[in-house]
Amino acid sequence: MRAPRLLIIWGLAGALLITLATLSIGSVQAASASKDQLAHGHEVFQAWCAPCHAPLSGQERLAGTSTLEMIYKGAKPAALEQRTDLTPERVAYFVRHGVNAMPWFRKTELSDEDMAAVGAYLSRNNPKK
Repeated sequence: MRAPRLLIIWGLAGALLITLATLSIGSVQAASASKDQLAHGHEVFQAWCAPCHAPLSGQERLAGTSTLEMIYKGAKPAALEQRTDLTPERVAYFVRHGVNAMPWFRKTELSDEDMAAVGAYLSRNNPKK
């Protein structure tokens, strides 16, 4: 009985290490995003994300921004472009899996390159480590 438990523990520890390494690599990549990648990320954001996640203005009610406004209650900016806590990995997760009413996007809609550019663009305001 002991051997299977040890295998599970070692497997979980290995998965945790891989996850942490991936997150730290992603943070370094976001910090070193090129101007071209950020410009491409802005274009992709405007085309695919802004219709739901742009800043609110006046009477305008955008589904994503309005929902995040209710969830965060001012603790975080509701508009994604104003956030300082988004990582490329987090953006990629929500783009590929969706959440609540937000649909997921296939690679035929948003390529991995487009998704990486949006992730770099939305993490550009994060504090430098």
